[in-house]
Amino acid sequence: MKMPVPDAALIARKAEIVRALKKLVPGEGVIGDPGALIPYESDGLSAYRQTPLAVVLPETTGQVAAVLAWCQANGVKVVPRGAGTSLSGGALPLTDGVVLGMAKFNRILEVDLANRCAVVQPGVTNLAISEAVRADGFYYAPDPSSQIACTIGGNVAENSGGVHCLKYGLTTNNLLGVEIVTMAGEVLRLGGRGYDAAGYDLLGLVTGSEGLLGVITQVTVRLLPTPQTARALLLGFPSVEAAGATVGDIIAAGIIPAGLEMMDRPAIAAAEAFVHAGYPTDAEALLIVELDGPEAECAELAGHVRAIAKARGADFIRVSRDEAERLTFWAGRKAAFPAVGRISPDYYCMDGTIPRRQLPHVLTRIHEMSRDYGLGVANVFHAGDGNLHPLILYDADKPGELERAEAFGADILRLCVAVGGVLTGEHGVGVEKRDLMGEMFDETDLACQQRVKCAFDPGLLLNPGKMFPVLHRCAELGRVHVHRGKIAFPELPRF
Repeated sequence: MKMPVPDAALIARKAEIVRALKKLVPGEGVIGDPGALIPYESDGLSAYRQTPLAVVLPETTGQVAAVLAWCQANGVKVVPRGAGTSLSGGALPLTDGVVLGMAKFNRILEVDLANRCAVVQPGVTNLAISEAVRADGFYYAPDPSSQIACTIGGNVAENSGGVHCLKYGLTTNNLLGVEIVTMAGEVLRLGGRGYDAAGYDLLGLVTGSEGLLGVITQVTVRLLPTPQTARALLLGFPSVEAAGATVGDIIAAGIIPAGLEMMDRPAIAAAEAFVHAGYPTDAEALLIVELDGPEAECAELAGHVRAIAKARGADFIRVSRDEAERLTFWAGRKAAFPAVGRISPDYYCMDGTIPRRQLPHVLTRIHEMSRDYGLGVANVFHAGDGNLHPLILYDADKPGELERAEAFGADILRLCVAVGGVLTGEHGVGVEKRDLMGEMFDETDLACQQRVKCAFDPGLLLNPGKMFPVLHRCAELGRVHVHRGKIAFPELPRF
């Protein structure tokens, strides 16, 4: 992957830039010392590292607006950062750019149970929202595996999912409103507390925009009542093909589980050794199926799922006896990524989405590619919505293995697109998949997407180098602008 060429003139102005930013964010709000910048040099895609020019840690929306407006006026690039858990390099800094860290925006501002929503700052962790309303019988549905650390602002930027996204949707399905600051320093409020808003769906536009359109300073999320009953089933299979086919059979039967996850043998072994969740280590594939709702409904559907699994050859079936055991089943799945880190010096976590019917074929091809590349792979993914997370095992200390892992990952993503899927389900494009965008979009598609970025960021200063393989100047794409929450494009040709 080619990294952008840094602007030497901006680097030479570092001391001047730091002084100016300290006037906008006083106290300890600006970091310029080289040693103190090291913690910000990468995100979850740790194979790539760059030390930023400086880091700014604002505490108010006014400070965010002032920093962005100053940076636009002075041609300084800005990379927004939440908790840094992005696995696609979405928060990878620029050597000639400023990192805008949102960690101090960490308060839950309001819980509105009457309207079933909560207003939070973007630095609040995903899990903290559910913990804040659990005693009242509510929770926030999207639950990425990193929910103990990832922040809601980053979830909005990447449109994160989680193990319960099959039934309850991704971030975009649980988001009611955001406050966002554009590169010009303009504060926009999109959406509200209702389930829909008039006009263009700008809320949908900024969700999943990976920090390219603005910096989120406030989020209003939807809260759901905690289900009366939740029951999880562990289903072990003698082959990944049988498990993959069972996923399709469950959905085809009209059953929509709250969660439907799949792990192959290497992932099962790693997770079981780490968590001791009771997984069958002799199974080639494991499904975790969670059903929730009224007790009678869960019991009825559990019977149907057992019958479907048996028909596909399941030789291990276990139903959670109580809430503690259900949580233990999920603990193994949610710890699968760090668990795999115990069996390999390094691993490369991929993210692509395919039609459910293609699961058996794609898993077979991934194992064939594993042999071709000479690298192990552990598969952990959201089977219900076809969101794959192959973990490619390698050793960065061995020459050429990182490059082989990247090539292997790129072939997996090409396969996802070839069978009718997409490049990402929830991790985003970032720098990881940037150069593969042409596999899914043609030049016209990419130009239309870039025109939207130009509407919000005409100077192309906000998180540049991400998502687009080639970033054209806005003048080449036609003049567009956004003002007071309204977006205007040039007149389009009539057909």
